[in-house]
Amino acid sequence: MRKSRAKKRHLTPDPRFNDELVTRFVNGMMLDGKKSTSLKIFYSAIDIVGKKIEEEPGIETWRKAMNNVMPSVEVKARRVGGATFQIPTEIPQKRKVAQGMKWLIGYARKRNEKSMPEKLAAEIIAASKSEGAAVKKKEDTHKMAEANKAFSHFRA
Repeated sequence: MRKSRAKKRHLTPDPRFNDELVTRFVNGMMLDGKKSTSLKIFYSAIDIVGKKIEEEPGIETWRKAMNNVMPSVEVKARRVGGATFQIPTEIPQKRKVAQGMKWLIGYARKRNEKSMPEKLAAEIIAASKSEGAAVKKKEDTHKMAEANKAFSHFRA
């Protein structure tokens, strides 16, 4: 018998925007438990985005980027009679957000700009315009799910 499910922990909203989603993003970006450094990087990136795109505030551009990066379907491997099939499945909202954040942070780290705030700002701007590596990853995931749509009847 499995133990009971872990209790849901509520995050404290970040001090500047009073948003729990920002806290989740900062926690995902954090390395070695250095949350204040992670917060500084995020706020600097949002300020850079705000300066480069004057039409809307930086946080709105970030939200738009997050929506453009979050996938709606993914493929999961399932063995059926000795063969492994990639089965497309819908993603729960929490996992969508987690995947989007992970991709945005990961591809921002791989960019060639000088500092992490600049890298993150550039990736946020690219994602808000539906371009960039994180959006490409989402599109590849959707293409993979579309290509394997024939196996969706194997869903458990």
